[in-house]
Amino acid sequence: MTDPAYSASPLQTDPQLRRYFATEAERRHTTRALFDRAAAGYDRAERITAFGTGPWYRRYALQRSGLAAGMTVLDVAAGTGLVAREAHSIVGPAGRLVALDPSPGMLEELRKKLDVQTLEAYAESIPLDDGEVDFVSMGYALRHVADLDQAFGEYLRVLRPGGTACIMEITRPRSLFGRLALRCYIRAVVPVLARLARCTPDVTMLWEYYWDTIQASVEPERVMEAMRVAGFEDVRCMLTMGVFREYIGRKPAA
Repeated sequence: MTDPAYSASPLQTDPQLRRYFATEAERRHTTRALFDRAAAGYDRAERITAFGTGPWYRRYALQRSGLAAGMTVLDVAAGTGLVAREAHSIVGPAGRLVALDPSPGMLEELRKKLDVQTLEAYAESIPLDDGEVDFVSMGYALRHVADLDQAFGEYLRVLRPGGTACIMEITRPRSLFGRLALRCYIRAVVPVLARLARCTPDVTMLWEYYWDTIQASVEPERVMEAMRVAGFEDVRCMLTMGVFREYIGRKPAA
């Protein structure tokens, strides 16, 4: 039986996020609209705020998690395709990529880059068969998931035996200085950069929401335990620059 301590994310309970929505239905409606409106300017803002390092890091994280040529990969919460593009280049023409996201606006931008199968759906309910993919990726969206157990259960279900899940996420730094520095960057520096890049106010609003979800993000130990409860083994967490984490787990081969 699933431990209820891991069944809900702070999206359902955190006071800071209550200013955006009060119920799960409101959350889905609000966030879908927010991402749809920001979709057209999202990639430009990401390039500015990440100083061009995003593609390198995503590719590195996928490769060291075991993604290789010829695999079938599901990219959950694919957005405009920033992780999906790197995954697509790794699996090559012999592989297959499926991109899933609840925002039609984000998927529209993704299809401008990649000719791949897209699914408009949530992580908690994936419209794929059992054991259909070799690898599940998720880039910086775990903090938008309302039910960790349900999402991880779905990841395990669609993976073939021995398959891998790699979840990239930004989490709160452990130190007070680190938290203050990250808050200053996202809440003060990023809006200035976004204005200089002539990004729309919707993109700036999305980045503000990002900070609030980072503040409310689930602790790494809880994420790893939720993966174990779902049935993953060899669960581990890689940390880069004190902020970027990769949660990696393998579906049992038997």
